[in-house]
Amino acid sequence: MKRYWGLLFLLSCAMGASAQSPQGSSASTVTFRDITQRAGIHFVHNNAAFGKKYLPETMGPGVAFIDYDNDGWPDIFIVNGMDWPGHASKHSTPKLYHNNHDGTFTDVTHKAGLDVEMFGMGVAVGDYDNDGYDDLFVTALGQNRLFHNNGNGTFTDVTQKAGLLGPKEFSTSAAWVDYDRDGKLDLVVANYVQWSLEGDLYCTLDGKSKSYCTPESYKGASVRLWHNRGDGTFEDATKKSGVWEPTSKTLGIAILDYDNDGWPDLLFSNDTQPNKLYRNNGNGTFTEKAVVAGVAFSEDGVARAGMGVDAADYDRSGMASILITNFSNQMLSLYHNEGKGLFVDEAPRSEVGRNSLLTLGFGCFFFDYDLDGWPDILIANGHIDGDIQRVQPNVKYAMPPHIFRNLGKGNFQEVTNSLGAGFATPRVGRGAAYGDINNDGRLDLLLSTNGGPVYLFENDFTGSPAAANKSLRIKLSGTKSNRDGIGTAVKLTAGGESQSEMLRSGSSYLSASELVLTFGLAMHEQADSIEIRWPSGQVDKLTNVAAGQTITVTEGKGITASRKYGTR
Repeated sequence: MKRYWGLLFLLSCAMGASAQSPQGSSASTVTFRDITQRAGIHFVHNNAAFGKKYLPETMGPGVAFIDYDNDGWPDIFIVNGMDWPGHASKHSTPKLYHNNHDGTFTDVTHKAGLDVEMFGMGVAVGDYDNDGYDDLFVTALGQNRLFHNNGNGTFTDVTQKAGLLGPKEFSTSAAWVDYDRDGKLDLVVANYVQWSLEGDLYCTLDGKSKSYCTPESYKGASVRLWHNRGDGTFEDATKKSGVWEPTSKTLGIAILDYDNDGWPDLLFSNDTQPNKLYRNNGNGTFTEKAVVAGVAFSEDGVARAGMGVDAADYDRSGMASILITNFSNQMLSLYHNEGKGLFVDEAPRSEVGRNSLLTLGFGCFFFDYDLDGWPDILIANGHIDGDIQRVQPNVKYAMPPHIFRNLGKGNFQEVTNSLGAGFATPRVGRGAAYGDINNDGRLDLLLSTNGGPVYLFENDFTGSPAAANKSLRIKLSGTKSNRDGIGTAVKLTAGGESQSEMLRSGSSYLSASELVLTFGLAMHEQADSIEIRWPSGQVDKLTNVAAGQTITVTEGKGITASRKYGTR
């Protein structure tokens, strides 16, 4: 079987590899500067750890970019934990930071009505009621919460009103998706394992002291799919849609259309259980395809410890490929979409696999950090147990992140150490998200650590301005489709080269990146053509759109607003 996959890979290299390579300014002129303190982000995650080594302490937190006040500048939301019963020592809540348009942020958590204690894990951003303001869904150990954006800078907890009160589970990542294309965002929620304080187990690495148990010690739990009724409430469609699977131990969710049939499919990364790939049948139901597609296991048939996940067309093939982070000694999964429903893991034969073998990845995504038009890879790394070096000397607790630069032709090169010493510092990484915080057309990074601070990194181009790669950012506004335009596929052509992206909620690990598409154009001054395929079936086409701006495209109406980079 392994030989069969290898032959397929070689065939794909010969027949399907792109002849194009990145062009434009050098990636060495990009650094990620730590601006956390200067920006006014003062946050430390409370994982509740006090020596008992309870499993949930190792997991969080998630982070998100959300433009909650619609001023065109992404704000920051950070999930937080809380103390265990009987060991309360501090009041800890999620945090919402407002973007002041000058590189600084203001803590508006209390004013926004979000200072609610919970053992939070992840976050999903989406406008579920199509009122033009993005809402927040926060996953937790226990009760998940839906916070409705009131449009005046405040949020209201509508969990009970929306029909989402209970069940109380160990939820992790979440994503908004209009799976039936009725114009209303539905909600998919990942669940990890069946764990409770009362049912906590004793595990040990060295035979002497307690360690964090692996998920294999606990029973699994199914994801949940909530269908949006359109009246502010949701119904549990998990079983009737066909995604019920109680043995899963899901940590990551990615939305993708892997077969390009126009219907969003669901990918779940599972920890010590096979990954799941649910093909959308277009009638409200899904069919599980992970094994036949080749993404359920590693090449040698092992279910790995899947954490974060993302999907993107990284080689301009027109097909979405898959990225999954795994445990240390397992390396990343980089499943290339071969077409016809088949994927091949390229990681074992690439620098992506070799350089990630000893790291433990959580947050991950494709993003074009150097704007050359080719999606690069970010991985947030960190182990779960501070004692790991006592039993595995080559594996660290705190780890640097990975950034793999896309060289074209299916090749990646790790460039982490060239992006600034502060960025490459080892941390106990977890959540990760991207967004353009300063309206310069470059994607900045927000990374969280378990039991520690979050880090905000500004994408800084240090070369001559005339040599900088160009970009074009596209904000979508649905009319017949959901207001955010989630699920919309965009194909952009510049200088005879085409690239494609789909606007998606979810991906990474527990986190949510901004709901704006950023296309790197290398040295091209404009997009020659843009084709936008909305979930409703509407197709809009644009021509000769200048670089250096963010445009708003309204379904059926074309460009309805634009703003050049650097303007407020």
